[in-house]
Amino acid sequence: MHPHIKRAEVLSPSQIRHLLRVTDATSRHPARDAVVLLLGLACGMRITEIAQVTVADFYFASGELRREVSLRAAITKGCRQRCIYPSSPKIIAALGRYVSHRCEREMGTAMGRTDYHGLNPHLPLVLSRKGYPFSLSMKPRTDAQGATTDYWAADSLQAYVTGLYRAAGTKGTSHSGRRTFATRLLSNGATIEQVQLLLGHESIDQTSRYIDVSLAEMARAMATVI
Repeated sequence: MHPHIKRAEVLSPSQIRHLLRVTDATSRHPARDAVVLLLGLACGMRITEIAQVTVADFYFASGELRREVSLRAAITKGCRQRCIYPSSPKIIAALGRYVSHRCEREMGTAMGRTDYHGLNPHLPLVLSRKGYPFSLSMKPRTDAQGATTDYWAADSLQAYVTGLYRAAGTKGTSHSGRRTFATRLLSNGATIEQVQLLLGHESIDQTSRYIDVSLAEMARAMATVI
């Protein structure tokens, strides 16, 4: 454990339900915001990845949702391609609702297009309230070896998502989705190696910093050892 590092709050199942209910009831963009929250909570995506994935990343030309979504190395934090699996009923339903919302309001649609639900497949899946991609800013990052590289950050979307968590009365931030995803996976029986793969981490040590294991969970695990 690294007690000196301030980490985003991990949400319990009841807090997740409350967050989604409050967002649906109070947000000006509930269909979109539910997708953004669930891509973090149910798929472990970073905010900058959510801002950059395209319609074609998630959908076939037929309009069918992909069971396996490849996140291109160019949009991931570590520049390492990884796959996510939008298999949760909640994320499937939220995606369907948001795509319908975009089509009804002609957000990023192409005239006369029938494939990809009529959406431009090369535009981001998630758009701003005005129908544009979320803004990105270039920032430097120093890796574990001390090398500095540049990466794109979706600061405005990150701040907005943190606001959704706060509006629901939690101490969560935009990073709570990934931490909750990792912790829930492990508590539901996934190995730490599987969690590492799904988060796209280079090392298990990096993954371990994402996981929040309660004393009660440790006690239950020890009770079943022998």
